[in-house]
Amino acid sequence: MNEQDIHDAYRGIAGLLEQRRLKEAHLQLQALLDTCADYPLQNRLEQVKTAYGYMLQYMRQGSEDPGRQGLHLQLCAETWEIADQVCLLLLDDVQTGYYHSLRRTRKRMSFIQSLEDSLHRLESFNDDLSLCQLMPQDHQMRDTALARHEDANQNLFKETWANSSWTTGDAQQADAFLQSGLLMASDLCLFVSAVTLSLLECFDPRKVKWLLDACRHEETRVSQRALVGLALALHKHPGRLSLYPALAAQLSLMDEGGKLGSDLNRIYIQLLRSQETEKVNRKMQEEIIPEMMKNVNLMRGMKFGFEESADENDWNPDWEKTFEQSGLGDKIREVNELQMEGSDVYMSTFAQLKNYPFFKELSNWLYPFEQWHSSIVHIFGGSLKDSPSILGLLLQSGFFCNSDKYSMAFMMNHIPQAQRNVIFNQLTSQNMDELMEDEQLAGLKQFAARPEVISNQYIHDLYRFYKLNPQHREMADIFQDAFELHRIPELAKVLQKPALLKEVADFHFRKGHFTEASALYRRIADDGQADADILQRTGYCYQKDKLYAQAVDAYLKADILKPDHVWTIRHLATCYRQMRRYEDALEYYRKAEAIQPDNRNILFYTGSCLAELERYDEALQYFFRLDLMENDRDVKAWRAIAWCSFACGKQEQAARYYGKVLDSGSPLATDYLNAGHVAWAGGNMAQAAGLYNRAAQACGSRDEFFNLFEKDKDILVRMGVRTEDLPLMMDLAE
Repeated sequence: MNEQDIHDAYRGIAGLLEQRRLKEAHLQLQALLDTCADYPLQNRLEQVKTAYGYMLQYMRQGSEDPGRQGLHLQLCAETWEIADQVCLLLLDDVQTGYYHSLRRTRKRMSFIQSLEDSLHRLESFNDDLSLCQLMPQDHQMRDTALARHEDANQNLFKETWANSSWTTGDAQQADAFLQSGLLMASDLCLFVSAVTLSLLECFDPRKVKWLLDACRHEETRVSQRALVGLALALHKHPGRLSLYPALAAQLSLMDEGGKLGSDLNRIYIQLLRSQETEKVNRKMQEEIIPEMMKNVNLMRGMKFGFEESADENDWNPDWEKTFEQSGLGDKIREVNELQMEGSDVYMSTFAQLKNYPFFKELSNWLYPFEQWHSSIVHIFGGSLKDSPSILGLLLQSGFFCNSDKYSMAFMMNHIPQAQRNVIFNQLTSQNMDELMEDEQLAGLKQFAARPEVISNQYIHDLYRFYKLNPQHREMADIFQDAFELHRIPELAKVLQKPALLKEVADFHFRKGHFTEASALYRRIADDGQADADILQRTGYCYQKDKLYAQAVDAYLKADILKPDHVWTIRHLATCYRQMRRYEDALEYYRKAEAIQPDNRNILFYTGSCLAELERYDEALQYFFRLDLMENDRDVKAWRAIAWCSFACGKQEQAARYYGKVLDSGSPLATDYLNAGHVAWAGGNMAQAAGLYNRAAQACGSRDEFFNLFEKDKDILVRMGVRTEDLPLMMDLAE
């Protein structure tokens, strides 16, 4: 079987299990299992089939069995787990990607280190650290300890990732990681990431339970990684948790008070925001950075006026003026706003700094930033203690994800040693204790320790891992998926609460994802929890998607809850106009006019509706009002006056206003066309032919001109033009 055949067969079995069609699933799974001849899996399947046969037999006999439903779920779960393992075994033989290569290497190993042994090796690092700090000049001892520690982490990461199914013993040993008082938080964070990656490859109920337990860990970095891992695992395997009632119950129990739901909803939005990264990158590369670069020379050339003032804090008003006039201030504010909302504004910058040898080891992409990592410890003077510098504080801040902090450190390493020493001396203050007490620096640390910052930066790490790591093309990119966590059955009770749904809907709304936002707002409305604001937003989403009838329905409901709101009235009028229901549109435009009598848009569209209803004299009154209100020339009003005048037979007036439009310097092809109509209706054939010729030139092609002309045949005939002359004029206009 090739890779596609294997995936197709697996999807067929999974589809049957989703429908609980267990007997058919067994038949298809048996056929798939026969191709790989794995006897332990064959025995497991035979046991499941036998148990299911007995269950059906008891049911046929009419025996009461209160545990039947539970057994059915258990057998479905067991069947699906067997299908997972069969699929992986078959893919191991045909797939050349990194993950299956890792699994093949694991199979060939004569000895696999247990989780318990890995834990002991990692816990011993605390003793190694203590010894190294006693002898800070012994760099060989330091390097040996660090290499041993990192080797243990890398082996554990690969072993956990490749192990698709934990045994009961594995799960118990993994629990010891959560309970250990000696294990470094950074190591436990990496273990959480390895468990997550393994779960994304293959569902394992024991790993899901472990992540649920890890979500309650006292170390924030660990619990936030576990929450992200749980969200991704449930997204990747929707519906699987329903086969494990104990896990579903644990999930519900953890949401007592709504905290789990609130945390998962926040991570849900952060995952959605991560999918905006490409848009943010384009904005940074095409708009913001070029604007900043364009103004570098401007800023250098500014006269700061230091000579004129002895006061060092005197702010030169020219600075702010220069900023605002250049547009630089707007771009800086835009970057700040993106960063404050948690957008990944550094992806494009640091993507170029991922070619260091450090990033060839995949586990390093997800390892928390530590200044004592062997790759960078020498950059900070060789000490295993945190670097007492402004740079060190910056690298410990929450502004950059862990992966980017390592990139920044490597970039610093490329600066010559002499210059680096100068920089470190400048950034390291003798009065560091005073700086550490500074309110701003304390605020940096507090910001970095916030759960929402930690989870967001971890998602940025994952985003880089899936987009940039050396083997990323061999991996399924989780960030290409459409995240809809609220639709996952097991998360329905946790996330389908009006307040949480509104947060997600508002995010989609702000980002212009109107289809997704309207579906969520409608869900809230269907539950009877919608207020006028939600109904207005729902209508706006439908309007942007050109679903005008649905938009009208939402706006009318909003109008009931918040009557005479001019925004709602105007949008109702717009939707009716788009639906060509001009009488209804006119009714609402006039309501809006009563509230905002000088609003030029309202006046224009009121007149437009009257014109569409062929009430040209009334329409002209609005367009004349609009023309009088404008200080500058209002070509739009002139164009409307000219057309309405033509349509109601006021040819002189029409000709005068089309003349003003054509003299405005920006006439459209339709302006020449309509001016030609006026000239022809007035009997001026030569002028009409000339104007039609200019219209054809402005259209760019004769076909487009003919199409425009064809639409106006009826009104030309109504104005007295003979039908048989129409084709002649077309030739005359050549």
